[in-house]
Amino acid sequence: MVVPLIAVAPPPLLPCPAEAGWELVASARLPRRDANGQPSGGFSAASYRSDTDVMLLLSDAPQGQVRTWSGVGRLGRVPLRPLFQLDLTGSPGAPLPAEIDGEGLVVLDGRLWVASEGRRRTDRPAQLLAFDRASGQLERAFPLPADWQPAPGKGLGANQGPESLALLRRPGQADGLLMAAESPLLQDPPGQVRLLGWTLDATRAISRPLARLAIPAGAGWGLTDLLVVNAASPAPGLLALLRRFQAPDQWQILLAHYPLPDGRTDPDIVLQPLRQWDLIETGLPPDNWEALTPGPTQADGRPSLLLASDDNFSALQDNHLALLVPRQSVPCPPNR
Repeated sequence: MVVPLIAVAPPPLLPCPAEAGWELVASARLPRRDANGQPSGGFSAASYRSDTDVMLLLSDAPQGQVRTWSGVGRLGRVPLRPLFQLDLTGSPGAPLPAEIDGEGLVVLDGRLWVASEGRRRTDRPAQLLAFDRASGQLERAFPLPADWQPAPGKGLGANQGPESLALLRRPGQADGLLMAAESPLLQDPPGQVRLLGWTLDATRAISRPLARLAIPAGAGWGLTDLLVVNAASPAPGLLALLRRFQAPDQWQILLAHYPLPDGRTDPDIVLQPLRQWDLIETGLPPDNWEALTPGPTQADGRPSLLLASDDNFSALQDNHLALLVPRQSVPCPPNR
């Protein structure tokens, strides 16, 4: 069955004060195989709807799948209940590449918007894809800007993004999308990734550069997901999930808070994080964390973040889920 899903703006979601950080309140592992015995994993993006307690996880399996569960509101206390699987497919008017490597997901107005990671090849382009939410059929594919396209010494690196997609919903403005590169473009300095804004209408998605986000400059760091926070406040922001892998098995996971750029921001400006938190210090298992979405409201009224990891279909990794809540003092200023 298909459960109707409507994207909603995330609630205010920051620690107060910022130094208070985050608390890991629940975690679980998803099975490596589904009810039919088929491999299940590669979860690279998530979307959660609290009023129905339904979670969508996008798998970066070659053809792309969306798997759906309920029970996140009781994560860690009862097993999650699988609902349905939606296979992402091409259509006569919009064929899919043989492999799409879906890495970012936004559910909006009858569509699943997916960020597809590229390989610097014509048969594996990085794109923004719009699928019909009910059937999973591709409706349109939108190319990334020229600066992001592969050219000698320019563009996205192979398997370097985009890995993130976020809904931008602000009062009095049309909904849009935000997308960031995982790593610096080949022509850019280290330690910064480009941020795109997408304006949507019934038939088009038009991109424009918004700014650059500063990330750690060491080898192996990348940005894997984005989330707009406090969108209706005078100081809206972005949360970014940052990941570093060092062979053979060392993981670092940071959550960074940036100011949200607007249409007047210089697209070449490099925005520094207002705050960064080491999520491994919360007890988060060291693994390939890639998905970030607002989670269920807790019994004490605090909002939560739902994170998911991508096991890369590897026996050495796991499909983890985790709920983080912001530590907050009382009273906490509404516009912090």
